Amino acid sequence: MSSEWDWNRLGDHCLKIGSGSTPTGGKDAYLEHGPFTLIRSQNVYNDGFKPSGLAFIGNEQAKRLDGVTVEAGDVLLNITGDSVARVCLAISQYLPARVNQHVAIIRPKPSVFDSRFVRYFLASDYQQDLMLSLAAAGATRNALTKSMIEDFKIPCPPIGIQLGIADTLSALDDRITLLRGTNATLEAIAQTLFKSWFVDFDPVRAKMEGRAPEGMDEATAVLFPDGFEESELGLVPRGWRPSTLARITIDYVGSLQTGPFGSQLHASDYVESGVPVVMPKDIKDRRVATDSVARVRPVDAERLSRHKLVAGDIVFSRRGDVERHALITEREAGWLCGTGCLLLRPGKNWLSSTFLSMALDAPQARTWLVQHAVGATMPNINTGILGSVPILHPPDALLTAFDEVISVTEAQRSRNSSMAETLATLRDTLLPRLISGQLRLANAEEFA
Repeated sequence: MSSEWDWNRLGDHCLKIGSGSTPTGGKDAYLEHGPFTLIRSQNVYNDGFKPSGLAFIGNEQAKRLDGVTVEAGDVLLNITGDSVARVCLAISQYLPARVNQHVAIIRPKPSVFDSRFVRYFLASDYQQDLMLSLAAAGATRNALTKSMIEDFKIPCPPIGIQLGIADTLSALDDRITLLRGTNATLEAIAQTLFKSWFVDFDPVRAKMEGRAPEGMDEATAVLFPDGFEESELGLVPRGWRPSTLARITIDYVGSLQTGPFGSQLHASDYVESGVPVVMPKDIKDRRVATDSVARVRPVDAERLSRHKLVAGDIVFSRRGDVERHALITEREAGWLCGTGCLLLRPGKNWLSSTFLSMALDAPQARTWLVQHAVGATMPNINTGILGSVPILHPPDALLTAFDEVISVTEAQRSRNSSMAETLATLRDTLLPRLISGQLRLANAEEFA
């Protein structure tokens, strides 16, 4: 990365660079709750601190790790293993905290470096590539040493400019975080409605007790029966049919197929810009994430046209986390189902792909897939296994009603996701230009 600023050695301008250690007793020393958090590599990501799986330790263990006390605004850098080079800032709400041996604390001198500026530089493509290259040079395991970190060279604009750059990039990150948080709330609302109607059968139970289903208009309430009947899936609402994915694709003119094999799509076929290809790594929260999506030339997309996606398709991971899937929206129409995936197309006559997606995301369906997967070392599913997943099929009129209710939420989620991805692209475009001085803050807004 060329820069108009002077480059300084990081180790010359830090109050602290150091990593922790495993508490005495290892995982047995962790508490379910405790006065101190222990930050580990699974909490450190380039897009921010993740509290999921956070460990806790007691006063005695924390005292032994006093040398790696975390302060708000510290830069946290993963230094070993597959997560090496991931970087984020420490957040005050999870303090007091310590780090283990897989995470380094970088605390720059505030008169020279803004910690947010340092974090953004370390997360840049330029520095990520450098850190990964350095870490891979180790004999047995990816690792960054303290001396490597101290020797990092960082552009050093005046502190006021660093603060302005960090403010600009942080504003984008805050907006992205808000959009993602809103989507999590929208998904929770949708899941609550789905569970009430199709898992707990609340409207059916209400009608059995002579009550009007809560929060439901009369036209929708009449679509639910007022009793249950025995079936191969146990007690189900009267008139609802036990089915399978394969049966649904037959009845509604759909299909189940495997994505292209390696002999059809080679690593050399992927290009920087072109038609996106949905891989298992792109499947997250019932949606397709595009931050690292692969692409192929249009000519290759045409060659693989039988794998082209349409809105309403559902793409499953065929290996590994076989219970994960993504519901294809209008945005991904025309993209390709990739290697390592299975493509479920419910059919042009099927009335609610959202219902099917949520049914397949329910705990019982996810558990069924994991239990029926094959493979000694890695779980695998095929079209036969996927087609055998049991589905409780409500009447079509009820599916239509559900889709009408849920479509507003689903559309907003899609809009929010697209906006978050646009802002992330803007941030990643601005980041190296601002840090290097190629783009000044005064011009950043016009550029955006």
